[in-house]
Amino acid sequence: MYFYKCKRFQKLYHFLHITLSIVTKNCSCSDDVVLPFQRLVVLLVGFYCKVFVLPKSSTLFELLSFRDTLCAHCLGLQRSMMMITPKLRFTKALDVDDALASFNHIILMHPLPSRVPFSRFLSALVRMKQYHTVVSLSRKIESLGMSHDVCSLNILINCFCLLHHADFGFSTLGKILKIGLEPNIVTFNILINGLCINGKINLAVYLFNDMVASVNALCKCGKTNVAIGLLKEMGERGCDPNVVTCSAIIDKLCKDKLAVEALGFFSQMRNKGISPNVVTYTSLIHGLCNLGKQNQGLTLLKEMMGHNISPNIFTFNILIDSLCKEGMISKARIMIKTMIQKGVEPDVVTYSSLIDGYCMCSQIDEARKVFDLMGRNAIADVFSYNILINGYCQSKRIDEAMKLFDEMPQKGLVPDSITYTTLIKGLWEVGRPQTALEFLKNMCSHGQPLNRITLSTLLHGLCKQGDLDEALAIFEAMEKSKLKPNCVTYNILIDGLCQVGKLNDAKQLFSRLFEKGLGTDVYTYSIFIKGLCKDGLLDEAYKVFRGMEDGGCLPDSCCYNVIIQGFLNHEDVPKALQLIDEMVDKGFSADATTTKLLIHLCRHNDLILRELRNRSKGSKGVM
Repeated sequence: MYFYKCKRFQKLYHFLHITLSIVTKNCSCSDDVVLPFQRLVVLLVGFYCKVFVLPKSSTLFELLSFRDTLCAHCLGLQRSMMMITPKLRFTKALDVDDALASFNHIILMHPLPSRVPFSRFLSALVRMKQYHTVVSLSRKIESLGMSHDVCSLNILINCFCLLHHADFGFSTLGKILKIGLEPNIVTFNILINGLCINGKINLAVYLFNDMVASVNALCKCGKTNVAIGLLKEMGERGCDPNVVTCSAIIDKLCKDKLAVEALGFFSQMRNKGISPNVVTYTSLIHGLCNLGKQNQGLTLLKEMMGHNISPNIFTFNILIDSLCKEGMISKARIMIKTMIQKGVEPDVVTYSSLIDGYCMCSQIDEARKVFDLMGRNAIADVFSYNILINGYCQSKRIDEAMKLFDEMPQKGLVPDSITYTTLIKGLWEVGRPQTALEFLKNMCSHGQPLNRITLSTLLHGLCKQGDLDEALAIFEAMEKSKLKPNCVTYNILIDGLCQVGKLNDAKQLFSRLFEKGLGTDVYTYSIFIKGLCKDGLLDEAYKVFRGMEDGGCLPDSCCYNVIIQGFLNHEDVPKALQLIDEMVDKGFSADATTTKLLIHLCRHNDLILRELRNRSKGSKGVM
């Protein structure tokens, strides 16, 4: 920028500007410039290239019919420089069309420039996220007879990986080896990152077990936890990974819920002298929080700040959201104060997490205060509204939820299917089915498509109201539509049918679950067994209970309590006590309902009380 502050430069620039006006006025792009002018134009192009004034140099270039070689080099390199040195140029950033025009100028040079300007040019396009363009131009460059180097092929591999075509990246690796070049650490880092981006951590590990293996051999990779040995393998092969590669592997291990292995890999990484960055720490904190290890996450936060690594908005939001989900609102608020002190401004995700935390703790008024604070900062979005609307619905304050819904369009926000579904469910639960159905119609009329969750909510409301015929009609309509019922849908209807004693219909639906290949979960078995017990079909209920394991579903504490309650309600005490023993042996315990039934029976039958005392000796009590 100091050029423009120099008086001598300003005078020279003014003189050349006048000269340019004379030249362009007397010559059209189709005319040949007379010889005296040709030299002047070449000098002008060179000058403008040095100070990065692209439009003027381009205009002069077009005036030269013979495209002077020196001039072409100046303009071509200047265009390339504008792409790769954004901090130096005075003009605005080029768009893709300008970049392609620059490329077309460069390939007209005689002789062609070296590989280096082309590689810089392609790297600039990668930063512009023009991956398809880079692949296309790489082929064009190759067709010009230019020899490849590792740098240019690394750029190509990177584009293939970012386009989710890691297989083409490996083909390019084969090409590197075929033409006698040696892949470097950058090559393998790109490939590993590409595989991790595509969720193929096992392939990333296998790559370093045998770097030159074929794509078919890579399919024989091992388990994800083998990734913890990757650092050692890379070191033995002389290809030490960098922090980007290590962070990618740690992130994938954490996403696979292998936080312990990720921490082990993290230790090895530091022992190798590779310093972690904010991405590494954030991935680890996220992995730990997902496993409910918030305290370890907080310890890592202190550690990273102790190493002068500043947490970013993602780091803080992960911890705040996790703390709120665990009901640790006070710690979450302290975390928000910390992030503000560190110069990180809370965003919509931060506040939404806090609102959700308050709602989960039934502190809806506190949640509203945070929401109003967001409103003053004009950052509340549909997601924030949905959280608070759900909080009001959970607290049975449906009118306040409706007011929020009406407020959304005034704020320029369009309610989505989650907004409508939440309100429909809330209206059913407070006994306002007609309003719920009106909302359903309103949802469709406003272009929000019905989804499986909305229809399941509707089915639940109809079943709760006892309108099973209407619920079955909607269920059958779903069977014929693209929104096929899933296990949750079946559970709702089976439960509704059992509640009104329609066991035959419930049995048919239970059997249809297996026929459809949808499978069952513990909840499916629990509601079906409960329905059978309620109807006095204890033998059948016991048979279903014993068949759970064959169906690939092990009974849990809830399931045991349901069938025990069934036998106790029908005073089949021996069977109930047998199941209680079994339940305790498996580490489960009686819930409040089972305990209440046992106490009631013990009051009226001393033999049962003595039997329970004998059975409890040497084992954990059930109450």
